Amino acid sequence: MPSKPQELDSEWYKIGLAAAARRALVDAKLYRVSDLRKISEQDLANLQGMGKSAMARIKQIMRAKKIKFLD
Repeated sequence: MPSKPQELDSEWYKIGLAAAARRALVDAKLYRVSDLRKISEQDLANLQGMGKSAMARIKQIMRAKKIKFLD
């Protein structure tokens, strides 16, 4: 049974990201905070829909979970 789009972005929804940022992450096949290890900070910031507040929230969550961007 295929996942519904709203299920794919549920982790992002829970941490309070706006719809445009959630869509950008799902389109980039980034479904969980741990998936952010696969992308550089610059590439994430360049995604369509990824704004400053979303980036700040993502970095805050990553620090809390001790996850780092791809170098």
